[in-house]
Amino acid sequence: MDAIITATVLVGGIGLFIGLFLGIAGIRFKVETDEKEEAVLAALPGNNCGGCGFPGCSGLAAAIAKGEAEVNTCPVGGEAVGKKIAEIMGVEAGESVRMAAYVKCAGTCEKTAVDYEYHGVEDCTMLTFMPNGGPKSCNYGCLGYGSCVKACPFDAIHLENGVAVVDKEKCKACGKCVAACPKKLIELIPYDSSYMVSCSSRDKGPLTMKVCQAGCIGCGLCARNCPSGAITLENNIAHIDQSKCTGCGMCKEKCPKKIIQELH
Repeated sequence: MDAIITATVLVGGIGLFIGLFLGIAGIRFKVETDEKEEAVLAALPGNNCGGCGFPGCSGLAAAIAKGEAEVNTCPVGGEAVGKKIAEIMGVEAGESVRMAAYVKCAGTCEKTAVDYEYHGVEDCTMLTFMPNGGPKSCNYGCLGYGSCVKACPFDAIHLENGVAVVDKEKCKACGKCVAACPKKLIELIPYDSSYMVSCSSRDKGPLTMKVCQAGCIGCGLCARNCPSGAITLENNIAHIDQSKCTGCGMCKEKCPKKIIQELH
């Protein structure tokens, strides 16, 4: 009986000591938190996608609280979250433009030539180590093995007939697909863009036509007929300046290869 009482007292004493020690340590080493930082963190969506350029939502919240990042930096939360954070910080939210990813390639299975059959790891990055950077004859086109699909945390990208396609309604413009694409085919553009050139080939027209039926041949008809001067030719490919584009559709009408896509 004495042994039981002694053991009980001993365990109780140890427990009391540990409790006091932890209590004192908690007070002594307490980390002061910024109330605004906590409020900003609560307002953020919590996806921790890193699309803002900071290590997760906590990193962005700390940067905003310190004045090192704009209140509308979160691409996932968009304008609504930006306004909420602006109220917390007591500043103006400013204008924010909703963005969405776009894959600049229309080279589906039927439209592109191939140099060989590939059987191996289904990952676009791995294919860059293969001959000619992959089996497709076009060295600039979508490889179609879904590295961007795997990288997207919002299920906004899917493969359709050998080419990645973005669902812009689901896209949060986090930029992970942009970073994941080894061919650098994916671009973040304004959500309300009207037209895009669905090609990234920098080859001259004759070579492009030889390897893909859906490639830009750099003829310049779109640029010459654009009434707002929104289209230029860069490295044998047409490029649309979205800030100048009025959405008239003349470029799509004049393109002989029909590779200018209407986005609405």
